[in-house]
Amino acid sequence: MESFSMSLNDEQRTIQEWVHGFAVSAMRPIAHEWDEREETPWSFIRAAADTGIYSFDFFANAYADPTGLTLMVALEELAWGDAGLCMSIMGSTLAVAGLLAAGTPEQQMEWIPACFGTPSDPQVAAFCVSEADAGSDVSSLRTRAGYDEATDEWVLDGTKTWITNGGIAAVHVVVATVDPSLGSRGQASFVVPAGTPGLRMGRKFQKMGIRASHTAEVVLEGCRVPGHLLLGGKEQLDERFARAREGVRSSQQAAMATFELSRPAVGAQALGIARAAYEYALDHAKERVQFGRPIIENQSIAFALADMAISIESARLLVWRAAWMAAQRLPFTKGEGSMAKLAASEAAVSVTDKAIQIVGGFGYTRDCPVEQWHRDAKIYTIFEGTSEIQRLIIARSISGLKIR
Repeated sequence: MESFSMSLNDEQRTIQEWVHGFAVSAMRPIAHEWDEREETPWSFIRAAADTGIYSFDFFANAYADPTGLTLMVALEELAWGDAGLCMSIMGSTLAVAGLLAAGTPEQQMEWIPACFGTPSDPQVAAFCVSEADAGSDVSSLRTRAGYDEATDEWVLDGTKTWITNGGIAAVHVVVATVDPSLGSRGQASFVVPAGTPGLRMGRKFQKMGIRASHTAEVVLEGCRVPGHLLLGGKEQLDERFARAREGVRSSQQAAMATFELSRPAVGAQALGIARAAYEYALDHAKERVQFGRPIIENQSIAFALADMAISIESARLLVWRAAWMAAQRLPFTKGEGSMAKLAASEAAVSVTDKAIQIVGGFGYTRDCPVEQWHRDAKIYTIFEGTSEIQRLIIARSISGLKIR
């Protein structure tokens, strides 16, 4: 088992500096423009691919880090640069997590590289779970998958909503219900490549924050995919369903297994937003003079900054611990992944709110980055499991009770 250290090693520090430099030079200068345009920033995605940050190799090496910290460090720096731009490339990794959670080694080797494309032709991927009536309650999915034995194809019908990269992705990983009688245990995941007949983009959403990241509906109408695109394969699915019908407890269902893998990474992004706002507010408080002295000399301002620093540092410890545990294949017996995501996302909202208060009226304008950071932060308490759902998971984990 890899020992846990509070210090980054030389390779991790090098990656941190490299990604931070990219954030400074390639993200901060264009962040406001793409927030205003609210379009997919393909020029930025190509730049990230050219640099090597958005690539299968980079993420494979980060996932292979036995400490689990390399990806967390990189994500914090990217979100520090800009959360919307970060999500325009990081949204693909949720589909990757879905492939890692449910796919066979052969499926992973084929489809994970396809999620990124190549430096000359970068692509994005989408993980399709949420529906209009199934957000936090993923057991209520109405999207159905039926098996056509005559053609060895799966037929998917339904509408997914609030999907990052939905409809523009080269690879859609779709979670659908195969056996409704089994609830969440009757679900499976499928790869649906771009151009598959019956797959189309529905409504594109206009959002409060992370507006450089594409979010839309994904509509599946008689969408046929070959049998080999069922993640894990039909034999494994049939065995899992048989155990479920016999009442045998099994591993988490498809959607939740993916979210469990991704929660520390989501927390790391939230940390990047919080740190950006904290640093801006700290610099402002040192420079802004009122009543003959810098405002940081006022206890109310200094204490607010102290609270901001504490919330960021404590959340980072939870994120790093969860990432290390995931890399060691240690179970989250106390909801450690949810703790990390909850603490970091709540810190991002609180810190950005305090930053606006410290900066004052200018902080409320679109010319000030803390206004955007506050808008960007809020989604982290909602997507991939709301704060309420995270608390529920933690409460169930520590109590052993089915708390509702």
